[in-house]
Amino acid sequence: IANLRWAPAGMPGVSTAPVEGDMARGASHFYLRYDTGLVTPVHHHSPDHYVTVVSGTIVLTVDGKEHRLSPGSFFALTNKAKHAARVEGSEPCVMSIDARAAWDVVPEEAAAPR
Repeated sequence: IANLRWAPAGMPGVSTAPVEGDMARGASHFYLRYDTGLVTPVHHHSPDHYVTVVSGTIVLTVDGKEHRLSPGSFFALTNKAKHAARVEGSEPCVMSIDARAAWDVVPEEAAAPR
């Protein structure tokens, strides 16, 4: 991981490092780093993707249920699963991502008040 080329991912506290493929055009493998204390809003990704936590601890909330994931943990987000995440502890969270199509981040809009 020390020789990866990290680049800002367009959201404060989030960086990516490509390994294989082109994230913007199709299937790819890359590392995703969330800074210490990062909390994401609820969002989804269009491609199915499979994730292994490399370092740090992330709390992933899917369908209202929290999943605390430490190094070595694996999870899959498929069918545009809505989720939010937060980094716990005193170190950034680094994850290895296997995305099956072009990568995107789609914010979930809050329901309009009636």
